[in-house]
Amino acid sequence: MRALFRSKVDGRFKWIALAMPCVALLALLTGPRGGGRLMWIPAGIVALVAVIVCWIFLATYYELEGDRLLTRCGPFTWSIPLADVTDVRESSSVRSGPALSLDRLQVTCRDGRALLISPADKAGFMAALRRRAPHLQG
Repeated sequence: MRALFRSKVDGRFKWIALAMPCVALLALLTGPRGGGRLMWIPAGIVALVAVIVCWIFLATYYELEGDRLLTRCGPFTWSIPLADVTDVRESSSVRSGPALSLDRLQVTCRDGRALLISPADKAGFMAALRRRAPHLQG
């Protein structure tokens, strides 16, 4: 049985994600003329960045499947065996991670690695995680 949890998204991240490609496109459209074919290079980069940003916003979620925590963030995927998870606690770290909110959980593994996630339903995520990983009780 699978349990899927979407990422919580902070308003400021939505605005940043929307503003980045808009500002780049505006700079491209108001920039000097005469670039000819070379203008397709920055236009292509702007389009690629916009696609990746949209992909990340539409496809960031956390899935408990079997004995693993699968984390997907656009083109990136992390798979953590639940047996390797030693601790899950609240975090407001600004470190990078597959989390679209600063209201985060830090998942710590046996080897010291940590992954920051931001499920919209933290209580539901923690309940589902504890059912699958009873060693995390407490």
